[in-house]
Amino acid sequence: MAKIVECIPNFSEARNQEVVDGLVATAKSVPGITLIDHSSDLSHNRSVFTLIGDEESIQEGAFQLVKYATEHIDMTKHTGEHPRMGATDVLPFVPIKDITTEECVEISKKVAERINKELGIPIFLYEDSATRPERQNLAKVRKGQFEGMTEKLLEEDWEPDYGDRKIHPTAGVLAVGARMPLVAFNVNLDTDNVDIANKIAKIIRGSGGGYKYCKGIGVMLEDRNIAQVSMNMVNFEKCSLYRTFETIRFEAKRYGVNIIGSEIIGLTPAKALVDVAEYYLQIEDFDYSKQVLENHILG
Repeated sequence: MAKIVECIPNFSEARNQEVVDGLVATAKSVPGITLIDHSSDLSHNRSVFTLIGDEESIQEGAFQLVKYATEHIDMTKHTGEHPRMGATDVLPFVPIKDITTEECVEISKKVAERINKELGIPIFLYEDSATRPERQNLAKVRKGQFEGMTEKLLEEDWEPDYGDRKIHPTAGVLAVGARMPLVAFNVNLDTDNVDIANKIAKIIRGSGGGYKYCKGIGVMLEDRNIAQVSMNMVNFEKCSLYRTFETIRFEAKRYGVNIIGSEIIGLTPAKALVDVAEYYLQIEDFDYSKQVLENHILG
């Protein structure tokens, strides 16, 4: 059976459509990979791509996309609501079919080494590829963002895994790693007070004493003039979407604020949504593996 790997590069560009189109064209030009989704958020000024392919093709596709981003995105001119430290900000590899996490770790290291050698971008390995416990958490790696990375790389504990202690002048720093599938889940509030979103995010995220497998920040969506709680659910099986959604609803009430909608960025495993449906419909004794028709058809 062919091994299938997913790669979800995040680029620090959404407002320059020519650059986004160039990234799409680059992704489609590499044989053996399929671009199955891409989305851009103007407030975040960030684009997220989802690719699948075999071991060799996914490595080539990932490198070519990073190369294009390095040539066309200037971080010294970048502004946006989402934390970021590089033109290609993060490059995760996810095992999908007939491949292990350990094999994806090796893929991440090969790609990271090539990016640094050929493009001169310093690399931190994160999540399952991390070489140190404190580098597993992307938020800790990215803390300081692009503007603070010059100083951070000189700190004793923050020598890059690949490259010198010096940022790429326009492309910054890149995090590369292997991880399980996560869900990028955002909840929108009927307020323009981003401080409220920040307070709620602090309560629900693991680092603030909330849910261990939830990472969250408050952001302002300038185009809609509303605040958002933006989350990465790094393990949806241990922390479901409905749990954070209901906690946000509960905490927002103290400020007289309501939820007006939510969104999922990129792709999500079906089970993450089935868990939500099972909860809200109060389905008793539901068996996902046996009672979802597509599981029997698609395998």
